[in-house]
Amino acid sequence: MTDPMRIRAVAKDGKVDVRVLMSHEMETGQRKDSKGVIVPAWHIQTVTATYAGRTVLSAQWGPSVSKNPFLNFRFLGGKPGEKVSITWTDNRGEKRTDDAAITAG
Repeated sequence: MTDPMRIRAVAKDGKVDVRVLMSHEMETGQRKDSKGVIVPAWHIQTVTATYAGRTVLSAQWGPSVSKNPFLNFRFLGGKPGEKVSITWTDNRGEKRTDDAAITAG
């Protein structure tokens, strides 16, 4: 299993600013290893963020996203102490979900 995501969610002026650092190799399927063998594609395909049971972000990614991707987004609402949940799924079917409490800004 991959390392947990590093999530920071800060509420200020009625908006929540969310910053996420994901740990993932993000192989394109085009790189060759030291023996000249193509490294198989392995990348995040979907990212979903939820708050209070509703989806606040839904994204589809491909192989061109960099290793250990960083994501930043904002949504309206959210109060300190409440939680934001981030889930990603990769092309191998692996899935990771992590939560973060919203803090005051």
